[in-house]
Amino acid sequence: MQVIGLCRFSYPALGGFQQRHETPEARARYLYAPERLEERFRSFEAITLPGIRHQSDPDFTFLVVIGGDFPQRDRLEALLADIPQAVIRAFPPRPHREVMREAINAIRNPGAALSLQFRLDDDDGVNTRFVARLKQAARDCRELLARHPKAVIDFTHGHLIRPGPRGIEAEAVVRMGWPAVAMAFPNANKMTVMNFAHHTIWREAPTLLLNDPDMYVRGWHAHNDSRFHPGEGLELLDAGGEARFHEAFAIDPARVRALWAS
Repeated sequence: MQVIGLCRFSYPALGGFQQRHETPEARARYLYAPERLEERFRSFEAITLPGIRHQSDPDFTFLVVIGGDFPQRDRLEALLADIPQAVIRAFPPRPHREVMREAINAIRNPGAALSLQFRLDDDDGVNTRFVARLKQAARDCRELLARHPKAVIDFTHGHLIRPGPRGIEAEAVVRMGWPAVAMAFPNANKMTVMNFAHHTIWREAPTLLLNDPDMYVRGWHAHNDSRFHPGEGLELLDAGGEARFHEAFAIDPARVRALWAS
């Protein structure tokens, strides 16, 4: 089986955003605004990449999709330089789902019987055992996957977080369709995880819900495209909470404070 994780890093797609822009140029100006990009790079470095970099099972691909005119590609390449699983693909503005389907299918291994695919925003993170647990879950329900053209494997337990100069505020949450959700396809099926809305993905296929603890973090900030709001339970992590996050997600609390203090 092959595991592919997709991250759209400020790709100026036609469609695919809840916030509307009149033209591709207007969307690119919004996405590439220096203040917004700086925030995205901070989150990507401190929250997303540690868990990807330290996966216990290194056999996966991390696909990062950007625009052909992305203004800081050198900086992005530098952040990914020590992650051999990372692949960058650049596209001009085109319909969102069409581009993501093309990008994923271009790197699918035709020799793999099963394609396991997940998506991360650039402020999401997953547990360092996510790839290993995803493969194990697929093995555990091999008969189910053999009978269906697609299926969902969803790790529902994680945290909503808000990084800042004091560290990370967090709230434990249980949600379906949040960052640690994946889809499984027989390789003959060229549909992808990006054919489906993550928050209603369970409506589209048989779904396995798993309750492993600490499987994802989802960031909350001023530029969220999804208009959800944090609950009243966000609290600053103490030393024990920071140690727990470091063990689960490889997130360095000192690096978080340094990046947001700057």
